[in-house]
Formats: sequence, structure tokens, C-alpha cells
Amino acid sequence: MKSLLSPVLSRPTTMFVCRSYGVLSTFKNLNSAQTMNPMSKVSSFRCSTVQNHNQIRVLNSEASGSGSSSGSGEVHVIVGPMFAGKTTTLLKRIKSERSNGRSVAILKSDKDTRYGLDSIVTHDGDRLPCWPLANLSSFKQRCGLEAYSKLEVIGIDEAQFFEDLYDFCSEVADHDGKIVIVAGLDGDYLRRSFGSVLDVIPIADSVTKLTARCELCGERASFTLRKTEETRTELIAGAEVYMPVCRKHYVSGQVVKEAARSVLESQKVECSSIL
Repeated sequence: MKSLLSPVLSRPTTMFVCRSYGVLSTFKNLNSAQTMNPMSKVSSFRCSTVQNHNQIRVLNSEASGSGSSSGSGEVHVIVGPMFAGKTTTLLKRIKSERSNGRSVAILKSDKDTRYGLDSIVTHDGDRLPCWPLANLSSFKQRCGLEAYSKLEVIGIDEAQFFEDLYDFCSEVADHDGKIVIVAGLDGDYLRRSFGSVLDVIPIADSVTKLTARCELCGERASFTLRKTEETRTELIAGAEVYMPVCRKHYVSGQVVKEAARSVLESQKVECSSIL
């Protein structure tokens, strides 16, 4: 109900918004489909321009209030393995906050381009526009101070890729009084801490750990198994590389991979000795 940010059209207009770019809002008398459609008519809203290097346009409803943040902020963390529904849960929370009249924004790492750069997309295809960022500290400047002051809720997807996650959440919740909802992997394919997601838990108001369904037996899956021999921690991919597994199949899967690796290495040695 408070703000909607999107790039300025090549020809200034107050009738349509071209490709919503990160900050969403709830407008009265619009259904959910219209709200999510960046090309929906918005002729009943006033338009003002926020001066920043992205030339972002802010649309305010006639009944909109000041939208300034006040009160105590909050931090909520959503973690789990891949395919556990972390992004889906984040989107539900964001939509719920938006339906309650709060101004919201969604951020994600610009490293994740699997479903497009400026959209947050679930594995089921549900999507909302977002801000792709290299680091979270740049968001306030890119958004513009006026637009940022009107934000009340900030969602962060694929949070494990942001090195400045702790500092951002601390500043936004403690000092700016905003609600931050963080979604990301708590562990990598080796079941080790991934990025700074776990660092945020001590300042979180709530932590939700989701589970998936094991791809091999159908039981509850808490871990992510990498199918390939790639050893980089950051390897952005989908079901072609990763699958959710239970504890038993994670362990057995690692054993199989180690055995296969030993066989491949022994073959290389034999080939080298022949040459």
C-alpha cells in the first residue's frame, strides 16, 4: 500500500510500470494477479521520482501514509537444504506482509541468474520481482534514501552468498527498525556452514529449519547431496547437480562418490605409467 519501485520508462508515464524492480506494494481494489503484474494499470496513483543513479520511480497510492519505519525491528531466518521450499516460504511471508499493508522489498545475490536476474523464483515457478545485488550494503544507496525510509519489510533470498549479511541485518533491524526475513542454505554439500547465514542466528527473533523429501527413499531430507565431482563451495545449479537426501543416503552417497573418485584416480595413474 505504500511503495512500488521500478525502472523509469523511456517515455514518462503514469499509466503503466515497466518491469517491477524490487519493491512491492499492496494497492486497494487490486487482486493478487494484478499486483504481481508489472504492466498493470496504475493510473489512480500519484507518481514522484526518487533521485538516484538507477532513476527509480515510486508510485504512491492516494491514501498512502508517510510509510516511515518506526518501532523495533525484527530478524527472521529460514534455512534448510535445497528443494526444501525456502524461497516459497519467503515469498509467502512477503506476500502476507504486503497484504497487511506493509511496504516490502526482496533482495537476492546477483550471482543467481538461474531464472533471470531481476526475479526471485521458486522451483515451482512462482516469482516476484527483486533487487539483484553484489552486496547488501549497496541497497540503501541504490534504493534511494526516500524510498528506503518507506520500506518496512526486507526479504533476502539465497542469503548464503552475501558476506555482509550479519552487518546488514543488524543495522536494518536494530537501527532502522525494519523487519528482515532471511532465506538461505545453512550448510553446503559437505554439511559445513555456508556463508554467513548461521552468523545471523544470534540476532534472530525466530529460526525456521525446513526439510525436503529424500530423492532416494522419500523420507525427510535435511541435507544436500552434490551429484558431480566439482569441489567448489559456490556452484549455483539445480536438480541436475543437487538432490535432497536423508542422513542415511547422504552418508552412503558420499561413500559411493569416494569409491568412484578412487577408481578414477587409479585409472589416471595407470594411464600415466603406460604413457
